[in-house]
Amino acid sequence: MREFLEKAGNIDRRIIYLIIFLAVATTILVKARFKSSPLPEVQRSYKIINDLPSGSVVMFSIDYDASSMPELDPMLRAMLRHCFKKNLKVIMLGHWPLGLPLGQLALDDIAREYHKKYGTDYVFLGYRPGLQAVMLNLGKEIRSVFATDYKGTPLDSLPLMRNVHNYNDIAILVGLEAGSVGDAWVQFANARFNQKIILGSTAVITPDLYPYLQAGQIVGLIGGLRGASDYETLVEHPAMASLGMASQTVVHVLIILLILLGNIGYFATRRKK
Repeated sequence: MREFLEKAGNIDRRIIYLIIFLAVATTILVKARFKSSPLPEVQRSYKIINDLPSGSVVMFSIDYDASSMPELDPMLRAMLRHCFKKNLKVIMLGHWPLGLPLGQLALDDIAREYHKKYGTDYVFLGYRPGLQAVMLNLGKEIRSVFATDYKGTPLDSLPLMRNVHNYNDIAILVGLEAGSVGDAWVQFANARFNQKIILGSTAVITPDLYPYLQAGQIVGLIGGLRGASDYETLVEHPAMASLGMASQTVVHVLIILLILLGNIGYFATRRKK
């Protein structure tokens, strides 16, 4: 037994990598999913969007890029499904130029899934430089920042945009954040114009956003892959986040077991010496 423990404390790292790879691959291949109760802040975000009257406008801000896509793209897709299912109108823009094509791809995919029409049910505005200036001018007149959509079509030519001029016409702003743009949305859209905001974020920055939720400066918070998985559960459409959470859970348990095994092997070796 002692020899086994000593060997366990000195497992070749390549074997550990192989074990973790097999655990992740197996979980994905069998499409394992673990049920869990959605977090209260995610339920709150879901309820706020679910209670919006049909035809209300939701603005999405894509403030992430490919490095944060595994966490935030499933979140975006789940929320878009919810919006289109509730017959809400969607406007999308963003402050991370490299991430905007990801948002546009998700928007086009989900719009096709729900047979929504561009210009009537959803609009993609794109990117404009000048973070704070863009946010402030959106509160006055959207056309002062975005005279056209990303295709160059004048906004007044799009049925959805004819009655949308500033934050007063936007029911909820959803910021999907991998950096500090969420702080700017709170400072310039909420504090200045009292715009209601839901923030979705990568897990690493979610703790920094809880004070905004507690202070009432944002009305909802969806954090990391867990938050995305919870939202998929609420919209009854489990997808990549739910699958990712299962893999993540299995790997976390496996890592804990390997740490315990390694420590037992270490103490067994030290006792022998």
